[in-house]
Amino acid sequence: MSKLPKEHKFIDLSDYGRPIAKVIANSLKHTNFTPIHVTFGFIISGFIAVYCILQGYYWLAAFFLIFKSILDAADGELARVKNTPSYTGRYLDSVADIILNALFFISIWYINQASIWICFLAFFGMQLQGTLYNYYYVILRNKFNGDTTSRVFENETPIALKGETQKHVNILFGLYKLCYGVFDKIIYALDSNADKGRILPNWLMTVVSTFGLGFQLLIIAAMLVLGLKAFILPFFLVYTLMIFVLIGIRKFFY
Repeated sequence: MSKLPKEHKFIDLSDYGRPIAKVIANSLKHTNFTPIHVTFGFIISGFIAVYCILQGYYWLAAFFLIFKSILDAADGELARVKNTPSYTGRYLDSVADIILNALFFISIWYINQASIWICFLAFFGMQLQGTLYNYYYVILRNKFNGDTTSRVFENETPIALKGETQKHVNILFGLYKLCYGVFDKIIYALDSNADKGRILPNWLMTVVSTFGLGFQLLIIAAMLVLGLKAFILPFFLVYTLMIFVLIGIRKFFY
């Protein structure tokens, strides 16, 4: 199932790994591999990237950051081709993402010996960016009967779907709320009427997609190999200001 109807698809700059992810998913369609297995694959890739950053192997770190993004897309693709959507996979994916993101930023802070506050604020800003992207994207998908395992408002524990247990959904939903609750509340407070406004145009969603995790990791990878490791944390700290610009555009025009 496609996330959006053809006429409302936009150029998603964070989704560059989708073509390879589809190849991986189709190659696993008739195997015993599940989307959860692929999720664990991107977790391993993320840990390897952290190790490479700490050891100064920046080209390898860049490779595993991008490979992590590809596998991050592949688990959802595999769920679609096998027609096995699950809240377990959805929340496990998100919890794994935020833990790895924290480790990426801590490792970058360590090799730069930067201020721990800059590290924390840059990480916080990165998560806010991703939350705004997901917020607008899920609203768009839900308006057109797209992928519905992600919800605009994650307020109540969902009912387990076929093939998963309610216990696992409960645990992972609790972890999700613990990790993302503050970011969801902040973005909702900044733009609580986004779901009631006009449909965002494709060009604006493309700009917002620079907040997507795939593009964020691509930026980190590029800055590592270009010798700009000292500017990674300041970049994400400053780029967070774009949240207010994009929300302002949405409120004023849409």
